[in-house]
Amino acid sequence: MNSFDLDMERVISIIEKRGAQRVGLQFPGGLKLRGLTVANEIQEKTGAVVYISGNPCYGACDVDYALRDCVDILFHFGHAEIEPLEKVVFIEARSNAEVIPALEQALKMLKGNSIGLVATVQHVHKLNEARDFLTKYGKRCVIGKGDSRIKYDGQVLGCNFSAARVNVDEFIYVGSGDFHPLGVALATGKRVIVADPTLNEAREANPEQILRQRHAVIAKALDVNSFGILVGTKKLQMRLSLAEKLCQKAKKKHLDAHIIFMNEITSGQLTQFRVDAFVDTACPRIAIDDVALFKKPVLSPIEFEIVLGERDWSKIKFDEILGGCNEEKTT
Repeated sequence: MNSFDLDMERVISIIEKRGAQRVGLQFPGGLKLRGLTVANEIQEKTGAVVYISGNPCYGACDVDYALRDCVDILFHFGHAEIEPLEKVVFIEARSNAEVIPALEQALKMLKGNSIGLVATVQHVHKLNEARDFLTKYGKRCVIGKGDSRIKYDGQVLGCNFSAARVNVDEFIYVGSGDFHPLGVALATGKRVIVADPTLNEAREANPEQILRQRHAVIAKALDVNSFGILVGTKKLQMRLSLAEKLCQKAKKKHLDAHIIFMNEITSGQLTQFRVDAFVDTACPRIAIDDVALFKKPVLSPIEFEIVLGERDWSKIKFDEILGGCNEEKTT
């Protein structure tokens, strides 16, 4: 059975050591159902008052600062920190699922001899075990070191695949879901096999469907004249200088472009602006995950460069936020 370790002994210990009287809890969507249980355990064992964030939470970049400012400690579950934040403790919620059954299936699908191993934080602690298993079958395994946004070797984020930039024949992604392995495939141009410990199966990540989807969005934006360049106000998503550069490029092409600051980028919010298309410089997943919800094209910065004629269609890839700062360029 797959479950996630919320490390409650550590949580209780930190509260007691710091003498915290008010505690905040923040969970991503998949863990919110455990929020009340966690809150009850904290209250029973420490006597602290507990507040739970009801806001969406998509990553370590998405901290509920309003709640943090109301409590002594905010526990942010499900993500590894990108940078230390005052009064915020990241609880990574590691999976306890066995990875060998899925790796046995993935081994049958491999074509190369050198294999890059990547995972999200929930499974990154299993990469050494995966390497040892594959090495027994003659595979040379590489666990890459990411840039300064990445806490663990081999870890990938939805906005950062720097740990996958290693010289290998193909990759194994240990984890569930398709977004991260598709991102690795597009970022590296290499074949990616998903070893899914939740389903105990392996499958190949196929970026063709998402590429067709993105090509359709780009095509809709080719003949439009006005753009809203979206800047996320969440600290670790804010790329204002990138937005400014894109706005200047648009105006040089005699297009109407405006920079719009938003905290939550939703279809309903975007309908309030009379522009023909949008460019998302905030969380790179927004344009991909919510494509079916948007009434107008929402482009990544890389896709916008294609619209402007500055990048070839064949050079399309996922947008990333790289390095130690959030003002990352698109190339």
